[in-house]
Amino acid sequence: MPMTIYTIGHGTRPIDEFLAILDAHGILHLVDVRTAPGSRRNPQFGKQELESALNDHGVRYTHLSSLGGFRKSQPDSPNCGWRNGAFRGYADYMATDEFRVGLETLLEFATESPTAIMCAEAVPWRCHRSLIADALLARGVEVIDVMSLANSRPHVLTSFARVDGERVTYPAGTSDVEGDGLGTTSHPNRSR
Repeated sequence: MPMTIYTIGHGTRPIDEFLAILDAHGILHLVDVRTAPGSRRNPQFGKQELESALNDHGVRYTHLSSLGGFRKSQPDSPNCGWRNGAFRGYADYMATDEFRVGLETLLEFATESPTAIMCAEAVPWRCHRSLIADALLARGVEVIDVMSLANSRPHVLTSFARVDGERVTYPAGTSDVEGDGLGTTSHPNRSR
C-alpha cells in the first residue's frame, strides 16, 4: 500500500473547524509549507498560534521552509507551460537540491505518522502545494487534496506535466491557451 500525504489550505476557517478536518483524516503531523508562516487576516494561523493550537490538540507542527513558495523563474525555464510566473518559478525550483532535500524530509515525516502539507490558499490548484503534490505522485505517493470536512479527493497529476523518473516538468506547448492564467483549465478540479 502506498504512503499517503494530505494537502490542505487553511483559508479563513476558524481553528476549531480546521482541527476537526485534521481529525477527520487522522492527520497527526502538519507540515507548514508557507514561506512566511503568518496571517494578519487570520491570526489563528500565525506560526505561534497555530503551533500552540496543534500541540494542545496532539498534532505535531513543523515549518518546512525548503518547500515554501514564492520562487523566481529561470530565464531558460523548462516549465513554460505555466503561464503564471509564480508557478513557473516554483516548478523551476523543484529541480534544485534544496527542494529534493525538503521533499525527502516530508517523506520521512510521513513514514512516522499521517502527515499533511498546509499553505494558506484553500483551493489546491491555486497553490504551489499542487506542484509539491505532483512531485509526490512522481515518487509513487498517494496524495489527497482536502478542501473541507466533507470534501477531499485524490490529487491528479497536472494535465500538462511531464514525468521523467522523479522529475516533473511543465513544458511549453502543453498547456491550455485559454486557461485561467495558472497553466490550464483541463485540471479535473478547475472550471472553465
